[in-house]
Amino acid sequence: MNALFSYVRGRNLKKSKDTLLTVTEVADLLRVHPNTIRVWADKGLLRTYRIGSRGDRRFRAQDVERFVRNSREAKPKTSS
Repeated sequence: MNALFSYVRGRNLKKSKDTLLTVTEVADLLRVHPNTIRVWADKGLLRTYRIGSRGDRRFRAQDVERFVRNSREAKPKTSS
């Protein structure tokens, strides 16, 4: 896992690639509003898992990493 994903709010994500992150943790990591994360999940851009009776969202760290990598590859390159 790359350094960006090593720590979120003091949690060491290197322990397991299956570490589950909350909406807020993913938003902090990607520096976007939590509602943006929810929209991306609703659109199917970011894989989410629903847990508990309330259906709280969780995101696997490796899924978030894949999302970032794919987003970077999809951006058009500008020429200087």
